[in-house]
Amino acid sequence: MRKIVGRFFLPVLAAGLLLFAVFHVVRAQQEPPRPAPPVEPSRTPFGRTVAGAGIVEAVNENVSVGASLPGLVEKVYVPVEDVGKVVKKGDPLFLVDSRALKAQLRYQEANLKAAEAQLTKLKLQPRKEELPPKEAAVKVAEANVAVQQDLADRARRMLATRSIAEEDASQRVLAAEVAKKQLAQAQTDYDLLKAGAWKPDLDIAQAQVDLARELIEQTKTDLDRLLMRAPKDGVVLQVNVREGEYIGLPPSQALVVLGDVNKVVHVRVDIDEHDIPRFKKNAPAQASLRGTPQIKYPLTFLRVEPYVIPKKSLTGDNTERVDTRVLQAIYALDVSDKPIYVGQQLDVFIDVGESPGLSPDSSRPRQQ
Repeated sequence: MRKIVGRFFLPVLAAGLLLFAVFHVVRAQQEPPRPAPPVEPSRTPFGRTVAGAGIVEAVNENVSVGASLPGLVEKVYVPVEDVGKVVKKGDPLFLVDSRALKAQLRYQEANLKAAEAQLTKLKLQPRKEELPPKEAAVKVAEANVAVQQDLADRARRMLATRSIAEEDASQRVLAAEVAKKQLAQAQTDYDLLKAGAWKPDLDIAQAQVDLARELIEQTKTDLDRLLMRAPKDGVVLQVNVREGEYIGLPPSQALVVLGDVNKVVHVRVDIDEHDIPRFKKNAPAQASLRGTPQIKYPLTFLRVEPYVIPKKSLTGDNTERVDTRVLQAIYALDVSDKPIYVGQQLDVFIDVGESPGLSPDSSRPRQQ
């Protein structure tokens, strides 16, 4: 019995184990089937196409609101909780600390009052109380002239009869001349006072008033610049400013971002420089969201910015060079009841159809 088992059973068992080992090795070396991608990539709906990455932006581009002057933020009128709020042109957004400028304004207003008072004083010259003393001084000088002239005339007559010394007569004549000079001086002082302020003095005083007013207007302008207002109607897309924060010039980022996203947004599409010869401006175009490529949204061509720029957002393809340049085309997209937001990236496909003058190989679209 043992001989029968050793002669037949053991070889069969060994052969079975060998077959099992070979089967296991072969099965382990087989590659498992590749899993399907979580999200199907976007595919062009056109036969010949130019593809590009598009980014959603507000109508007439996003408006990044900054600060005109540096300082601490005193108040934010549109806080983070109100992002998405519709604002009108001129609505306040945030206010920078204005205490220093308000104190400066009060100082300048006091200077203006002083300058205006000085100008008024000059315009009111002469005071009516100042004229009588000067007029009296003229009359006194006239009387003194009359006295001294009479003495001088007598001295001349007496000198002819040798009744007075020549020296005394000369003194009386000189005294009459001095009296006349004193009269002229008194008359001049009276005329000068009666004439009022000198015109150049009035001009200087007026210039001081004008300067004070301009300084006040400058300070008021700076105060108005501290209150940042909405430059246009739109929706608050982002708020990056908080009360108590210090903002410099220029700020490190946009403090408030506004945009018109009521019903229509713009899609800025980057077209690779190698696809520019095949690009057609008014050709049909469609866009799809990344993550839902099966849903297509029609685009309406608006314009092309005729300046080829370096590409800023790269796709990560190892065949793409950093020095790639792109042409930017702007399309309109109706966002009514669509899950599309500003800043979102879209896959855009533009129908180019047949391109006359190009060979089939040169017009074949590149793999996306």
